[in-house]
Amino acid sequence: MRLTFLGATHEVTGSCFYLEVGEHKLLIDCGMEQGPDEFENQEIPVAASEIEAVLLTHAHIDHSGNLPLLYQRGFRGQIFTTEATRDLCQIMLRDSAHIQMFEAEWRNRKGRRAGKAEVLPLYDMNDAEGAIQCLVGLPYGKEYHVNENVRIRFVDAGHLLGSASIEVWVTEEGIEKKIVFSGDIGNKHQPLIRDPEYLKEADYVVMESTYGDRSHGPKPDYVKELAAIMQRTFDRGGNLVIPSFAVGRTQEMLYFIRKIKEDHLVKNHDGFQVFVDSPLALEATTIFQKHMWDDYDEEAMELVKKGINPIGFDGLRTSVTSDDSKNINFDPNPKVILSASGMCEAGRIKHHLKHNLWRPESTVLFVGYQAVGTLGRSIIEGADKVKLFGEEIEVRAEICKLNGISGHADREGLLEWLGAFEKKPEKVFVVHGDDSVIDGFAKLIHETFGLDAQAPYSGSVFDLKNGCWEKEEAPVRIKKPETRAQDAIQGLKANTPFARLLAAGQRLLTVIRHNEGGANKDLARFTSQINSLCDKWDR
Repeated sequence: MRLTFLGATHEVTGSCFYLEVGEHKLLIDCGMEQGPDEFENQEIPVAASEIEAVLLTHAHIDHSGNLPLLYQRGFRGQIFTTEATRDLCQIMLRDSAHIQMFEAEWRNRKGRRAGKAEVLPLYDMNDAEGAIQCLVGLPYGKEYHVNENVRIRFVDAGHLLGSASIEVWVTEEGIEKKIVFSGDIGNKHQPLIRDPEYLKEADYVVMESTYGDRSHGPKPDYVKELAAIMQRTFDRGGNLVIPSFAVGRTQEMLYFIRKIKEDHLVKNHDGFQVFVDSPLALEATTIFQKHMWDDYDEEAMELVKKGINPIGFDGLRTSVTSDDSKNINFDPNPKVILSASGMCEAGRIKHHLKHNLWRPESTVLFVGYQAVGTLGRSIIEGADKVKLFGEEIEVRAEICKLNGISGHADREGLLEWLGAFEKKPEKVFVVHGDDSVIDGFAKLIHETFGLDAQAPYSGSVFDLKNGCWEKEEAPVRIKKPETRAQDAIQGLKANTPFARLLAAGQRLLTVIRHNEGGANKDLARFTSQINSLCDKWDR
């Protein structure tokens, strides 16, 4: 039994781990790299068609985003996850495929004029639909046998609707070991969803460290702060524009705004309207409501039992079509506009910024992390002017940030989660953290609990049965400039027609091996079909 670290090693995104148990081959997560990459990630060391199953912690693209690519390469196994994550992945993987196809089309339009070769999308909608068909939703807390050597259980991680830590029991040659994959551990006291569930024992823990170097501080009164921002913005006659991530953060904002309306915290603006201008956010909100009985926390459920929708209220308006979106900016009344993307890099939010950034009476409120190099980061750091759709826009609106709001546990929350283990693990593997954070958090774990903690690099292989490193890789830093996700496919080969053909050939070999011992008549027909195809192309 071996565990190979592929992605999210000394980096936050690109979660992917390869687990071998006897003849069984599994992945834990298959995420996409997002943002700048500092280190090269190793490829999945076997053909995608040989992967029997994927265990998925949650729906965020840095954990799930390469599943359609895995399917494109020949994966036809099952993707085990929670029921809510299964439903969220259906909209998020389709949305990701749409983005890949749109970006390829845009690059090809420019490339044709420059005489450049055609660019293929990382994957397309057919690949996304194929991956979606592989999803298997399981309830929290129930053990499930993936095969005779592997059983699993999903435990609420409190990070996003449906997010989970995964308990994995593996058995080989009569020896059993338990590995816990933390996934992303949630911040306590988030609206709507439950706090992280703590675990009691494990032999090994693979643990995230995203905010392992900082504290969120005392929990602010988000409702009071948001109401104050709305009051002064509406009093000026302006709009409150909130760039918001479609899944998770938008629903939290609706939860806060419902409370503001219920308690009449904004004076003299009764009946103000709130526009959710993001088709993905609308679909995600529907999924939140679908899973309220299984995934909401006690406070939200008290509202549900009283017949109150925790994320619905009078004055909530939805925008589906592009015309709906455009009409928002022709409405002169002060309003709240929630729109994606959360970092202002794409989507409808850019149009709302174009119409409001230059207005001193309006406010732009950031409610999530803004990565280096994004438009959102530029605005929040005080840019005087920004360029939107080729037009220079002066920044005159009030710029605010709702501090402390995060879906991730901070340093204290991470230590509290690990400290709950009554049977201390033999080793803690620290992943999902910036290079400047991850080693320091591993050291903090050792100093706090006396545990053996280490932050492996991509390609490192650990022998779970014997408790030792089979291979420890040194860091391989990326020498080339930062590239788009299409040019840096984590865990898989470049997306060219030849690479797809090669992947198809690898899948064919797997299918042939699986048919060993089959009926002679069937095998003869299969052989004839293969030879006929080879005769056609071997010219």
